[in-house]
Amino acid sequence: MAKEKESTFEEDLTNLEEIVKKLETGEVPLDDAIKEFTKAMELSKKCDTKLKSAEEAITKLVNKEGNLENFEVEE
Repeated sequence: MAKEKESTFEEDLTNLEEIVKKLETGEVPLDDAIKEFTKAMELSKKCDTKLKSAEEAITKLVNKEGNLENFEVEE
């Protein structure tokens, strides 16, 4: 069985935007709207998880000893 490729953040966001546009028309039957809304919520959660992961990754730096440390901007 072939392993399904993980979608990118950009693909998920595009799919989410398409669902929102479709639902905003108000022309989606109720049962379909519920399915689309559920899918949108799943995509929203995936996007949020990916953003949090990216944020954590870019706020870490490797110090001189090779250890990870939080990046802080001095004002």
